[in-house]
Order: sequence, then structure tokens, then C-alpha cells
Amino acid sequence: MSKRKFGLAMSLVLAAGTILGACGTDKAKDSESTDSKGGTTSEENFSVAMITDTGGVDDKSFNQSAWKGIQEYGEENNLEKGDGGFDFLTSTSDSDYEPNLNRLVRRDFDIVYGIGFLLKDAIETVADQHPDAMFGLVDEISDRPNVASIMFKEQEGSYLAGVAAALMTKSDKIGFVGGMEIPVIERFHAGFVAGVAAVKPDITVDVQYTGAFDKAELGKATANRMYSSGVDIIFHAAGGTGNGVFSEAKERKSADKDAYVWVIGVDSDQYDEGQVGDENITLTSMLKRVDVGVKNIAELARDGKFPGGEVVTYGLADEGIALADSRGAIPEDVLTQIDEFAKKIADGEIEVPEFPAK
Repeated sequence: MSKRKFGLAMSLVLAAGTILGACGTDKAKDSESTDSKGGTTSEENFSVAMITDTGGVDDKSFNQSAWKGIQEYGEENNLEKGDGGFDFLTSTSDSDYEPNLNRLVRRDFDIVYGIGFLLKDAIETVADQHPDAMFGLVDEISDRPNVASIMFKEQEGSYLAGVAAALMTKSDKIGFVGGMEIPVIERFHAGFVAGVAAVKPDITVDVQYTGAFDKAELGKATANRMYSSGVDIIFHAAGGTGNGVFSEAKERKSADKDAYVWVIGVDSDQYDEGQVGDENITLTSMLKRVDVGVKNIAELARDGKFPGGEVVTYGLADEGIALADSRGAIPEDVLTQIDEFAKKIADGEIEVPEFPAK
């Protein structure tokens, strides 16, 4: 089947440009302006860099999506990896956040991103120390005038993932594995449960939080318990911990080719993570387009429209959220139903909850 993602075909750049065209702060750099050391910054050499949280840049999920966007920005602007181009630093613990941010600022990157809510305090500390530098913060909101806050409507894509799970389950038992119990993951949780309920209100979703984003063993153990209880589809929003969910599903599929076990991936298209010989256990993935967000903000900053002190939110309507191509795992009639829900969300007919019911 042809490649298919659920969301409106509205141009993200057009939408963001319309909303943010008048935005900017005194800290924003024009396409050719004096930098903090008296040089000039032009479109041709506007450099970007990011630091990861502790999940690593190859977490197959959140950080990897951000790095993909930075690489695409670099390639499209004829930049090379390294100083004056694009780069990343990996954080192995929270004590690395401030030093890593400072290293990138000292290396004169024009905009530096902190990927993840855990970096808010470090971003604000370093932003205060370097008021002429520009920063991007993903998944948290900062009021600093030189920090652009990048947020997503995770609940919208998660709702579609819930619709897909409810339409595809055979056992009427579905699971959700979250990382830490924080607002961003609660949006995944709330949207997923609401999407399931919209199709089959009687289904109970087994919701478990592991308390970590970098513990694959916890994800595997949680998935083992769920699949053993009869759950046949698990949606994870747990970063690297979710790799363990895939491991458990793949082991079961390897042991029994007819086993009906599925995983719904998150953030990036995790189809490759589900490969088991000539089978695949990835039903679809809820795409959180961190790549689109970081690339878009870099382009705005390069063009002198840096939205410092502003919150830029991406959802279904501007293609910041989507479901990945299911590559035939989901039949066409089910895809049509999912698409109908997607249109209603994008048009405002369905308002997806941000918080789980208590």
C-alpha cells in the first residue's frame, strides 16, 4: 500500500510562518547580524546543536527524532557536522546538562536545543548566563526571552493510536506502558485511553508506568506481565524503556509465529524495531515530529524570527503529530475509520483530553 500518515496536508512551515511571522525578541538574530563576539551570522552558516537527556541520541525514539531534524537542517543548508555546522552532545546523567549546554555555547552554535523536560532547569540557568544566545526547549515551557519552548499535542496522535488498537484487538485487552508519570506522558496516556473508549467503551486499558525512560528491562518485564494476562496490543510512551516492550513481543513472535502480539511505537517510526525474521510486530507508531519542530525553529531563528519567550505547539492540524504508515498491518477499512477520526480532531470536532481520568 502507499505510504500513509494521518493528519491534514497543511504545510507546517506555512502554518508556523503565519502564526509566528511577527514573533521574535530583541535576542533574535537577523539573517545577517552582529553576534556576541562582534562577527556576523548569515543564513549560509547559521549553526545548530542539541544535547540529549540520558536516553542517548540513538534511543530509537525521542532524541533520535530531534537529531534527525537537526541533521536535515544541516544537510539542507550545506552544513557539516562539527563547529560552525550541526552537532550533538550526549548526557549520561543530569549533572551533564549544564556543562554540555555551556560547551555548545562556547563553541558558538547559533541555537542550542535541550531535548526533553528534564533539561528545563539547566536551559534556564545557562540562558540566564548567556542572554545573547538562543535556546530551544522541547516538552517544557520557559519564560526566558532567549528560549523558545517547543510543545506537542501528544494526546491527538495517541487518540488515533487508541482507535487503531481498539479496532485491531482480538482479546479486547490493551496495554499502555509509560515512562515517568509526568504531564507529557500523561497526555499520551489520556489520548490513548480516550481513543480506545471512542471505539469500544467496554475495553479496559492496562496502564503501567515504569518510572524510567532508559530501563529496557523494566519495559520487557511490564510487557511480559501484560501479554501473559491476555493483552495483545501495547502502546508504549517510554523512550528507551520501550525497547524492552519490543524485545518481549519479538520473543513471543519468534517462539510462536501465529502469536497475535503487537506494539505501537512512539515518537519515531519504530517499524524496524519490530522486525522478527520475515514478520513484524509493529502495528504502527505515533509520530511526534520533534524533527519538524527543531528544524522549523532553527529556520525561524536563522531568518530573524526566533520566537524567544514564546510557546510553539504542534498537533495534527499542522503535521507535527501523525500515525506512521502501518505497512499493511492495518487493513484498509480500519485505516479509513482512523482517517475519519483524524479529520474530526484536526477540524476541532473532537477535543482530546490532556489529562487521564482520575
